[in-house]
Amino acid sequence: MPVAVHVVPARYEGVPDRLRDLATLQLLFARMVDDLNLHSCQDGQWHEFPDSGGITGLSMLAESHLACHSFPEFGTLCLNLFCCRPRSDWDFSGQLSELFGARSVQVRRLDRPYGHD
Repeated sequence: MPVAVHVVPARYEGVPDRLRDLATLQLLFARMVDDLNLHSCQDGQWHEFPDSGGITGLSMLAESHLACHSFPEFGTLCLNLFCCRPRSDWDFSGQLSELFGARSVQVRRLDRPYGHD
């Protein structure tokens, strides 16, 4: 049976200033799309929160979606990737350390059945 892959790096501790940088979050999305051979349906949508400096991003993919929510005031980033086709693992820890100075990364991978037998 095919599976849908739902990868949730639910939380990590990083450098707050980098979590306020839209260009860095856009680079993260671009790397994920390229490295995992994903297909964006359109440009991502982004919202920057003026009070906290947090950013929410969403990219609709042919495979499903990629979303993030940064919380610079807590030094965390919530990242969600859902794919309707199996994908190889991605180096979330290495990439988040490089781009955001992450000190701790927790990744949960959920393999979910989909479709009909």
